Amino acid sequence: MFTMSTNSAQHNAGPSSLVSSRRLSQTLLLLACTIAGGNYFPSLAMAQGVSVEQILKYRPVQPGVEYDIPASDEIAKCTVKVEKSQKGSGWAVLGPAGQPLRRFVDTDGDNVVDQWRYFQHGLEVYRDIDTNANNEVDQSRWLNAGGSRWGVDQNEDGKIDRWLRISAEEASREAVMAMATNNIAGLTATLIDAQDIKALGIESRLASQILEGVQDPATKVRELTSRSKVLTKGASWIRFDSSMLMPSVIPREDGKATRDMLVYENVMAIMQIGTETGFVQVGEMVQVGDVWKLTSIPQPIEPGQTDIAFATLLMNPATQGAGPEVGGQLSEETRLLIGQLEELDKRAPGPTAPKEEAIRYHTMRSSYLAKLATAAGTDATDRDMWQRQRVDGISAAVQMNLYPNGLAELQQIEEEYRQKYPNSELLPYTLFQRKGAEYSLQAQTADAESRAKLQTAWIAHLEEFVRDYPKAENAADALLQLGVSQEFAGNADAAKKTYERLVSDFPQAPTAVRGQGSLRRLNLPGGPLPLTGKLMGGGTADARQYRGKVLVVVYWATWCEPFTKELPQLIELYSTYRREGFEVLGVNVDTEGAPVQQYLQQYKMPWPNIAEEGGLESRPAQEFGIITMPTMFLVGQDGRVLSTALSIEDLKKQLGELLKK
Repeated sequence: MFTMSTNSAQHNAGPSSLVSSRRLSQTLLLLACTIAGGNYFPSLAMAQGVSVEQILKYRPVQPGVEYDIPASDEIAKCTVKVEKSQKGSGWAVLGPAGQPLRRFVDTDGDNVVDQWRYFQHGLEVYRDIDTNANNEVDQSRWLNAGGSRWGVDQNEDGKIDRWLRISAEEASREAVMAMATNNIAGLTATLIDAQDIKALGIESRLASQILEGVQDPATKVRELTSRSKVLTKGASWIRFDSSMLMPSVIPREDGKATRDMLVYENVMAIMQIGTETGFVQVGEMVQVGDVWKLTSIPQPIEPGQTDIAFATLLMNPATQGAGPEVGGQLSEETRLLIGQLEELDKRAPGPTAPKEEAIRYHTMRSSYLAKLATAAGTDATDRDMWQRQRVDGISAAVQMNLYPNGLAELQQIEEEYRQKYPNSELLPYTLFQRKGAEYSLQAQTADAESRAKLQTAWIAHLEEFVRDYPKAENAADALLQLGVSQEFAGNADAAKKTYERLVSDFPQAPTAVRGQGSLRRLNLPGGPLPLTGKLMGGGTADARQYRGKVLVVVYWATWCEPFTKELPQLIELYSTYRREGFEVLGVNVDTEGAPVQQYLQQYKMPWPNIAEEGGLESRPAQEFGIITMPTMFLVGQDGRVLSTALSIEDLKKQLGELLKK
């Protein structure tokens, strides 16, 4: 008979739910021989003593896998099918509708099961693998909607020790969840190591700085999580966020690395703790082959805390702390200042430090950078480099209320450059950073009336900036922000002109892609909607296939509270009017790893949904410059777009009349 194993080292999580891999292999051998003899019949599984219930007791080795588990009243409708390939054999457990639920496979013909595969909505989402034929899982893969991870469990203890493939989003989740559960091995697997440093060709001094930051993770995790209200066992990772819309390429250069590097700067993990939302500063991430690694140990941002570490290593100019050559031979004064700055950064305030300590740190850091800029003398390259770091640090600290005199200091730098170096690119750069920090700071406390005035003033500033500095490096960002602000202000015609200028003047800028999409969206009314995309669960959708129906296309995400609040009303309209020719097509813009399936199950969204990789940077979102959630398009029965800025209230008013046409 097919018996239960009491060995907790076997494939599953606990003794009461374990199936013996060796007994499974023996049964598989009998099944394979029966198939080879041509004696397959529907009750074969029962004849061999293998039941659906026993096979379904298997569980993935790794936690958190989402896969189909039939309800107790559906198990009797499931079947076991024996399968044979050229090299091996296996079982497939099929659900009531014939959809695959499990496949346990011998892939190399040695009559030992070496792969355990789990399915969701008919697609394989997870696979446990035994690569060394010892009946223990040593690799795990997430597939299709399950993600892209591929991990190695070298000591076969159920924990991933090394990644063969993992995305930046998944790496951020693995790191913070490992800290929350005190899984030091899991955290270590996401951190950059000496082998990664060698593979990237990072120079020795910078390598030492990076490796120092990831040393002794056990002690650091204990210190960070002992009183943390964010990194707790009950916390869950919601999504990945970064100050950069997309990763940046750092070209190989002397003093930094011998190879190009793909880097995300200032990554943040958004966490769910009960009904509250929390944040973890993941920091800088770099791609090593198919694996994304962290260059520092994540820092939880505790409730009420406002200080965040802004320092990065890979994204800093190679000259910072690079050794004996920084723009030529260093003076003794510069060498001393760099050493002092490095020591200050080593003592940067942690996440639980008092606000006063963080203010003091940012003030001192700005002072050192100002002295380094002065020490550069007539070397414009080094002078601007140090001042740019100073401007970036002050601007970020101001927006976090951690630099009381920051705006005045930025204005002082701006005026100095206006008087002494009016042709320097740092002049418009500083102006733009100062105005942005000022706007952000004021918006935090503005009421509705003040916010309207503030928005008007911000639009005026952006218009002035792109007029005075049309070729500045910030001009493309300014044009995109101007177009978005004009849209929010209800001035679509002005926004179109702004987006047209962005696309024309800066065709290679990353912001031009979003500008082109926004322009396409604003020009949609009166024409067809050329929206296509991959559907969740398989297949494709084309908005033009809905001709003859009234169609609403809604861009949504699990983290968008306004969408969640309006969703019951949209579902009610769909249920009421679908028979009369009303359809809804969703476009999900969550990043990889978001709890999309849980959300769909909780809110029972009844219409099909497009979902492609990239979140707000995905093709369906970029093609139409989607900037806010939710965004709803309304398409008439003739297939022409009626609105690209539809509200739920507008839909309630218009739907009945539209369906009568």
